[in-house]
Amino acid sequence: MIKPSKLKPGDVVGVVSPAGPVNRNELDAGLHFLKTKGYTVHVAPHVYDRQEYLAGNDEDRLSDLHDMFRNTEVKAIFCSRGGYGSLRLLDRIDYDLIRKNPKIIVGYSDMTALLAAIFKKTGLITFHGPMVKGLPSLPETAWQTLVQMISSEQPASFRSMAGYPLQGGKATGPIMGGNLSLICRLPGTPFMPSLAGCILFIEDRGEALYRLDRMLTHLTLAGSLEGIKGLIAGQFIDCGEPTAIDRLIKERFSPMNIPIAAGFPLGHGPENTTLPLGVLAELDTDVMTLSLLESTVV
Repeated sequence: MIKPSKLKPGDVVGVVSPAGPVNRNELDAGLHFLKTKGYTVHVAPHVYDRQEYLAGNDEDRLSDLHDMFRNTEVKAIFCSRGGYGSLRLLDRIDYDLIRKNPKIIVGYSDMTALLAAIFKKTGLITFHGPMVKGLPSLPETAWQTLVQMISSEQPASFRSMAGYPLQGGKATGPIMGGNLSLICRLPGTPFMPSLAGCILFIEDRGEALYRLDRMLTHLTLAGSLEGIKGLIAGQFIDCGEPTAIDRLIKERFSPMNIPIAAGFPLGHGPENTTLPLGVLAELDTDVMTLSLLESTVV
């Protein structure tokens, strides 16, 4: 496991668009937000490119990503937005470059594939959290959680964990997960991290209940959920009635006799709490706490 160096005030933050296109007006407010927080912003050359549903062609998006890891002045990489496209890059990423130049990378949604692949191939801790486009509307508490995750060597804890228990219990293991739709695209590829022994977190947006069922069923049939130690269900925005989603989650995961928390504010909801991929944590749904057992940065 590789931990990136912590981000300090005044450091350079790189911004890339590995997936869908972003409008300049949409991104400007997020860039301004980072500058007001004391960071220097370096925008990749192809951030505003557009090629139908992609932020430019694969070669340019890949080049921007590689250049950010290669640039010694850049200390953290933030993704501009999600959409679709990071999956197209996975088999062409220079993972040796990333391993030799480890640094913070933050994103969610479509970035789940990128974050998971980087962790699987390099062991680098990655961060499932807000993207630049959404920073201006992020609550201050969520921003402070992100800052703590990427700037402090003190392990973060959610001692009064938002959400509610669906099944009690306590589990310890590395945190792994992200957007459910993207997790389902990785089994059968060399970019799927093992979930055995992990505390899994999932979230999604705009997926009907039956599609959530289909995705969880697929992961079950693929054997990808075997051996998980705990589950954190995040926000499922525009996915149907929350009570129906809870019933589906209990149906799928209760037989595993693991602690299950639901309603945790991560993913496509307004708060989008940052969680690190690969860091050891303890989940206790009897008292609703989530505690990281080690630092995420050095």
